[in-house]
This record gives sequence, structure tokens and C-alpha cells, in this order.
Amino acid sequence: MSSAPPSEPASAAGPGPLRRRIEQASLPALELLARLPVWLPFLVLLLLMVGGGFLGGVVGWVLVGAALAFIFWLLYLSWPRLTAVERVMRLAVLLLFLVVAVTQLVPRG
Repeated sequence: MSSAPPSEPASAAGPGPLRRRIEQASLPALELLARLPVWLPFLVLLLLMVGGGFLGGVVGWVLVGAALAFIFWLLYLSWPRLTAVERVMRLAVLLLFLVVAVTQLVPRG
């Protein structure tokens, strides 16, 4: 009696074609980020979030949305290499940015 070999998990097969294209397209930007001082991308994100929070309205939403897109991009690229705890923490930050972006769209008063 022969048994079939266990199938490998999908993640063991390697990245799909979409992920490979996104990673290849992101490579120049990631190389640029790697050459910057460590504090500079964090400072830019902080300025986008604070500026978006204080300005409000459409301009605030655009600033917070840009920060949200950057965080989502980094999360997508790093997802396969993260542990479960790291994934939860990064999703929490992404959710916080999303909440701030939505509050920018809701009129005050």
C-alpha cells in the first residue's frame, strides 16, 4: 500500500508572480530607503501623520493617506518574514493610521 507524499504548504512553494513583480518594482525604492539615515523615514511618517491631523479636511486626508500607503507597502513586502507577534503589531499600526484617515474624512461639528 503506497501513500501519497504530504503536500507542501503554499508558502514553501515561494512567492507568486504578483508578489515577485511587486518586489522587483519596489527594489529601487527600497535601496534608496536603505541609504537614508534610519531616523529620516520615521520623521517623514511622523510629519505626515501630525500634519494630517492638524490640517484636517482633504489635505489632511491626503497626508495621512500617503503615510497609510507607505506603511501598507512596507507591511506587504515584509509580511512573509514576520512572526505572528510582529504581524499583529504592524496591523495595529496600520489600523491606527486607517482610523486617523477616516476621521479626516468625517466633517467636524
